[in-house]
This record gives sequence, C-alpha cells and structure tokens, in this order.
Amino acid sequence: MDSQQNNPRISDIQAVLARPYRKSVLKVLLVITMVSGFLFAGLNIQRGNISVAVVELVMAGYSLAILCLIPRVKNLESWILAYVLPFFSAMMVALLSPSSTASVFVWSLLIPMVAHLLLGRRKGLAVSVVFIAVAVVIYFFKFRNNMVLMQPVAVANVAILTLVILALSHVYEITREQTEARLLNLAHSDPLTGLANRARLRDVFAHEKVRSQRSGTPLSLVVFDLDHFKRVNDSFGHESGDLALKHFSQLLKQSLRKTDLAVRLGGEEFCMLLMDTSPAQAMMVAEKIRLKLEQSSLEVAGGTVKLTLSAGVAGYGEDGDALEDVLRAADLRLYTAKKDGRNRVCLKEPDQVCDPFDRVDQETVT
Repeated sequence: MDSQQNNPRISDIQAVLARPYRKSVLKVLLVITMVSGFLFAGLNIQRGNISVAVVELVMAGYSLAILCLIPRVKNLESWILAYVLPFFSAMMVALLSPSSTASVFVWSLLIPMVAHLLLGRRKGLAVSVVFIAVAVVIYFFKFRNNMVLMQPVAVANVAILTLVILALSHVYEITREQTEARLLNLAHSDPLTGLANRARLRDVFAHEKVRSQRSGTPLSLVVFDLDHFKRVNDSFGHESGDLALKHFSQLLKQSLRKTDLAVRLGGEEFCMLLMDTSPAQAMMVAEKIRLKLEQSSLEVAGGTVKLTLSAGVAGYGEDGDALEDVLRAADLRLYTAKKDGRNRVCLKEPDQVCDPFDRVDQETVT
C-alpha cells in the first residue's frame, strides 16, 4: 500500500462551483457584446467601414444565439470557448482594419480580465498571452511609421499597463482558487484528525460509483470502531483520547493507497473507501490494519494506551447502490464483530460468526 493518501477531486468540486458564477459572467458579456456589436456596426456603416461592420453584426447575432442557448447547455466550458475565441478574433479583425485608430487598441486590455473570469487561471493565461501577442504584432505593423505612437515612452506605458492587468487578473484567479480550495478542504475534513468527513465521503462515493459502473471495477467500504474507547477517555482523559484518535488516523492513512479514502464518521467511528477492491480483498486490508493497531501502543500522560478495533466490510452493488445502503450493511457486520468478541473484521451476514480468514484465503490483496 502507498503511504500517502490522495486528496482527490477538490478541483472537480471547484469546477462545479465555478459554473454558476461563470455562466452569470458569460450572460453579462453576451448582452454587452450583442448591444455594442449592433451599435458599432451602425457607426462603422456610417463611416463606410463595411467589412468591420459585418464582423460586428455577425458577432452580435452569434452572441444573441448563445445567450438563448446558455440556459439549456450542459458543457458550459465548451460554450465559453465558443464565445471567447470568436470574440477575441473579431477584436483582432477590428484592430487590423485600415480605418481603426490607436484608441481601438484599448479594447485589447479587456482580454486578460475576460479570459481569466471565464476560463480560469491556466486557460485564461494561455488565451490572454496568445491574443495580446497578436494585438502587439498588429499595433507595430499598423503604426511602425508613426513617430508619435511609436515613441518609447508611449509604447512603454501601454506595455506596462497591459502586463499589470494581465498579472493582476492571473494573481486574482490564483488567489481565488487557493482560497476556495482551502475552504473546501475545511468543509470536507475532520478538524481533529485531518481525515475526510461524511460530506467528502458522499462526494467521492458518488464519483467512484459512476466510475465503477462504467468500468465494471469493484468498490468496497469498511467501517471501523475502536473497541472500549470510552475507557481511554475515562482512564487517561479526553486529551489522551484525542491523541489516540490521531494515532489511529495516522495508521489508517499510512495503510492506504493514494486512490483510497480514509474518513472519520464521528466519535471513534472511522471508514475507508477502497477503489478497485473487492469486499474480500477489503477484508484482508482491514485485517492488516487491525493487526497493526493491536501491535502498536501510544504513550500518553498517565500510562500506555493499547487499542483494538472491530470492523465491518461491504461492497457497492452486492450490498446496495446507495452510500447509505452500503454503510448500513457495513455497520451491521461491525455490530456482529462486536457481538462476537470485538477485535475482529466481519464480512459475513449479521447472523453468522466472523472469521477473519474465511472466504478470502485464496484472494490477493491489491
């Protein structure tokens, strides 16, 4: 088993949380693009700049079409790209127009903000760098012979301002994502042990359930309960009890792979979710953890704490399709393990005796 436990799917949760906010931003930008497109198209027609007017009319109509479709779309990220890339491309066409003045290039300063708001820090930075580079090339191509606009001070001011806006947009998005990740970790972690909590278990189980259905791989769950834990608190105090919980949590994390999930359900009850693992294999993993705990000890103020555990094993599919059903089956087997003397792992039905090595002695643990 890998000694490090992965913290999976925080980025997936962030992506889901970002969708309503990005959809709202996209709607506002679509309305602005549509209104300004029709407005500037009219102005350019009056000036005789028909080619740019056509581009602006097409972009305005395109924005209106996307605005009508947005409430029903599922893959929002693809539709954001379908707006951003043509929008920035139309902007480049406007900059390249022979009749456009230097003031039109002010619009290119919108690129970093719009790209980061809609695409996030990585894609936003990549798109910003590409289109800003194109705008720079167009500027130097158009005004290379204009001594006023090509003065070093003027060019330096525009360049520095563009870099500042790009840097601020990127740093803001990084900070926002990091803050969101910290809040998600706090919301999905047990504050004492640092293990995942029930909310995190629910999210990961839902994700792994879909993967298990798609690939046909097994998914198993083990519920642990520390035997006679109340005696630890009564004999050594609650502070020592907390140390004992941390001690088992560390042992549990060290026994799992990166793909597995260790959870504190509450009190002295814990759980592990094992991916690509059958219930029989999960029982063998739980048995190894039981032996490790039994053979370990924890020195606390007032003496030495010796812990044992009881555990129940269940599998997705054979014990139910919902997390509640699988947890219930594992809990029933946990109670059987306690009834049969504690310090054991149970995979069988509640009315049967548990034997840690029955039914699994021919299995190989992954």
